[in-house]
Amino acid sequence: MKSPLFKHRSIRKFKNRPIPDDTLREILEAATRASTCGNMQLYSLVVTRDAALRDELSPCHFNQPMVRQAPCVVTVCADVHRFSMWCEQRDADPAYDNFEWFLNAATDALLAAQNLCIEAESHGLGICYLGTTLYTAGDIARILELPKGVIPLTTVVVGYPDESPELTDRLPLEAVVHYEKYTDYTAAEIDELWAEREESAETKRLLEENGLPNLAQIFTRNRYRREDSIAVSNAYFALLRERGFFNN
Repeated sequence: MKSPLFKHRSIRKFKNRPIPDDTLREILEAATRASTCGNMQLYSLVVTRDAALRDELSPCHFNQPMVRQAPCVVTVCADVHRFSMWCEQRDADPAYDNFEWFLNAATDALLAAQNLCIEAESHGLGICYLGTTLYTAGDIARILELPKGVIPLTTVVVGYPDESPELTDRLPLEAVVHYEKYTDYTAAEIDELWAEREESAETKRLLEENGLPNLAQIFTRNRYRREDSIAVSNAYFALLRERGFFNN
């Protein structure tokens, strides 16, 4: 029998039903059991259940209804602040205010987030990651009163599903797995790896809606435009400096 991981789907509609405290605690404890750099746990999970505060966060996520619907919004943060405080209080000089430690903290945080999601789904809950966090990380940091050394990476909405969407497709295993060494793709292999997705009914619908000749152009011209990516990148790098991740 296949693992429940094979049934994962993003949920964007939630029932008006709170998550029991003991269930939420178990989910959060599972998150803390994720692998972590040096057992430092360089992350924080800001759990927002208050409806008024979720309303305040909603514009940061482009007012997607699930932010207000889901009973629990978890902002996943890279956090070198707590560990640095511990070092300083013990006359140890922390050296974690640089890009290397942002990457370590980001890895820690995302591993914890995935543990949280897997455990939530095992309790019959649904989850959805929100990429909008990167677009408005500064506003989120202000609303959640994050101190220096803490920066938002992603957000996960958690709650009881009020929908059961179809599983989304994935590229064939051969697209992402390389044995022993990386094997680059030929043009023909690229065509073959994307063939099923490009020929799907969903893609045909998207092409008609967007008035474009292929799926790749939907990504580059409409979904993830170069100018938007550059603007978000510049803003996030500036926030990293402000948050103390580029002091050295």
